[in-house]
Amino acid sequence: MKFFLRGLPLFLFGTSLFAQSSPNSAAQARANADAAAAGAGCLACGGGMIVLVIASIVLSIALLVWVARDAKNRGMDNSVMWMILVFFTSFLGLIIYIFSRPQGNLVVCPSCKNKRLQASAKCPHCGNP
Repeated sequence: MKFFLRGLPLFLFGTSLFAQSSPNSAAQARANADAAAAGAGCLACGGGMIVLVIASIVLSIALLVWVARDAKNRGMDNSVMWMILVFFTSFLGLIIYIFSRPQGNLVVCPSCKNKRLQASAKCPHCGNP
């Protein structure tokens, strides 16, 4: 009985510490979960932004290549100037290019197998009629 009476205050003190630490650890676990969710959301948003930037760069390069090839196929000597215009003005430059380029159908040259304007006298690639 004497041992029981000496150990009772120690037992009560220990259980009171455990009871106090449980809500704290639950709140701390909730805070950790909230922080993890915030980090995951930030990563998802940042990853989405990186994908948008990469897609924009790829689209811009594809647009420049198309403008250069189309200008060359249509016999335009200033394809580099059009590439620079489209590079700096993006879709506005593309619209300007489309309205100012020589109009007509592109056909395959029988000599070099590259495309050229149907109305052109000679192929801009090989020079054959």
